[in-house]
Amino acid sequence: MNRQEDYVLRTVEERGVRFVRLWFTDVLGFLKSFAITPQELENAFSDGMQFDGSAIEGYARQQESDMLAHPDARTFQLLPWRPGDEPVARMFCDILLPDGSPFEGDPRRVLKRALDKAVEAGFSFFAAPELEYFYSKSTTEFEPLDTGGYFDLTPLDAASDLRRQTIYALEAMGILVEYSHHEAAPGQHEIDLRHADALAIADSIMTFRLAVKEVAMESGIHASFMPKPRTEYAGSAMHTHVSLFEGEHNAFFDASDNTGLSKIGKGYIAGLLAHASEMSAVTNQWVNSYKRLSSGHEAPGFVCWGRHNKSALIRVPAVKPGKEHAARIEFRAPDSACNPYLVLALILSAGLRGIEGNYELPPEASDNIHDLTSEERRAVGIKPLPHSLHDAINLFQESEFVAEVLGSHVHEWFLRNKLDEWNAYRSYVTAFETNRYFPIL
Repeated sequence: MNRQEDYVLRTVEERGVRFVRLWFTDVLGFLKSFAITPQELENAFSDGMQFDGSAIEGYARQQESDMLAHPDARTFQLLPWRPGDEPVARMFCDILLPDGSPFEGDPRRVLKRALDKAVEAGFSFFAAPELEYFYSKSTTEFEPLDTGGYFDLTPLDAASDLRRQTIYALEAMGILVEYSHHEAAPGQHEIDLRHADALAIADSIMTFRLAVKEVAMESGIHASFMPKPRTEYAGSAMHTHVSLFEGEHNAFFDASDNTGLSKIGKGYIAGLLAHASEMSAVTNQWVNSYKRLSSGHEAPGFVCWGRHNKSALIRVPAVKPGKEHAARIEFRAPDSACNPYLVLALILSAGLRGIEGNYELPPEASDNIHDLTSEERRAVGIKPLPHSLHDAINLFQESEFVAEVLGSHVHEWFLRNKLDEWNAYRSYVTAFETNRYFPIL
């Protein structure tokens, strides 16, 4: 038993923790959990806790259902929304096969494999997500909690207390927040996490989504990460800032280049641009995700990059003098309903491919891409992202790159689920069709 596991056992005893929740995710990024008593902790650390994997989307078939959840002691935290006199803790788990070997279908494992390759190449990978979501008065239909707009700090921003309480909960669990504010649409809000290593960030995103919902629920409010709940409103994104470091040196930065980007930074962006479309089924995995991408509202619908261009898929934020360590790129495709382990694994792997393969960075896009005509975009080589989940699935299915990063198990299960979703959607008669066609046809 290591030092961190000893710390967990002592803390559980000293704080009178009644239950420890073991957390993990399915292939779609839904949080799964079961609870154990403190008496089971030592066994969990040494051998893992057995559970039925056949009940989890993307895990195992019934004939091979037994799996082990092995808690990562570094992720131990008390849940701040539980009663203080009955403390409950949580730990994220790595999923193992009965023989103790890693389960290749575990999304956390997919990210760990990608991070191992980065380490082999001499890099450490950091990320910082901007998470957008909606507050609604109703759980069954979207009724915005407020009528505020971007950066509003007025009585219109009725959810400021909810944001503040959520930040308190996150910080109590060791998750640092950089910004929070009202977003562009009524009822829409954003909380940005401070950069950290990618595995910790993926765990934090999963915790964040639960914390937002738990805090809202305590006030009788529903929080939703649906990418676009209403046609006329901006959608909810998860703009993700990423950087590579070589030791203490930011590998993306080069003061001598007019863009501020090093050769490594340019290769990384080129790789991400080259593989963005085939990654789209993962970065934007729901039918509804493509309503956001096709609507404008600063959502990236086209594959291009720019230094200060918020209509571009990849934005390179300006670096303040003396702050070279903050050099980064912002990948604007993902929405906040994605599986963060798979998304970060793909973002990292695409960038590494660009570096290793010496991909050429295309010219910078300086115009608002949405204002250009189709002919103008074609003339400068700017291609669209997939317009629908169906288009994204086709590219995903054919992608050797995505299959390699995700592994055959995750790739197969994810594809099967998305095909089921698309087939259900394409045969569903919507209110739009009924309202538009029934009276006239």
